[in-house]
Amino acid sequence: MDQNRKPPVFLTGSLAVLAERFRALLADPANLPNLLTLSRILTVPLIIVLLYSNNRWLNLLTALLLVLAAITDGLDGYLARKYNNESTLGRLLDPLADKLLLLSAMIMLVFLGRAPAWMVCLIVCREVAVTGLRAMAVERGKVIGASPMAKYKTIFQIIAVVCLIIHYPFLWADAQTVGSFFLWVAFIYTMITGYTYFRETFALLLDE
Repeated sequence: MDQNRKPPVFLTGSLAVLAERFRALLADPANLPNLLTLSRILTVPLIIVLLYSNNRWLNLLTALLLVLAAITDGLDGYLARKYNNESTLGRLLDPLADKLLLLSAMIMLVFLGRAPAWMVCLIVCREVAVTGLRAMAVERGKVIGASPMAKYKTIFQIIAVVCLIIHYPFLWADAQTVGSFFLWVAFIYTMITGYTYFRETFALLLDE
């Protein structure tokens, strides 16, 4: 094989175009919210791989990654408002990124025996159903935002998942016990807000 052989022109040209578009995205602050949302989605495979290890110190690293991802959730909303770049895509992509991140972690926690399967199944069903309702509303030109109670639900889910990921006693507290308590709180909020979404969405769609 000829070592001096150059890659095809179309390949180098395509890579150059992609690199240029990526630089343009980074250069425009208005794109930062969607880039931060995308970074949360890209974190999902890494968290799954780290949880497979079931190692105490890697558990802490995984919990830290999830906390950082949760911080970007608040940051991308702030930046979207600051640069007046709140879009329909962003409103749909942002909660989807949260669901992918939290639900994949919850499923791994069931695999590790740290969370009850029945509870996680119901949470997953609720999140998928609400995502479907939002998609139906968008098709009809309506956008359903997150309610204040749903935001609390997400906060409780994050606390529960982070503690259950840590699992071992940490800072004079039993992380597994704390995580199980907040998972119950998150579950109750999840079911209540799910019912509210269904009621309001069907009323909104039938009122056309």
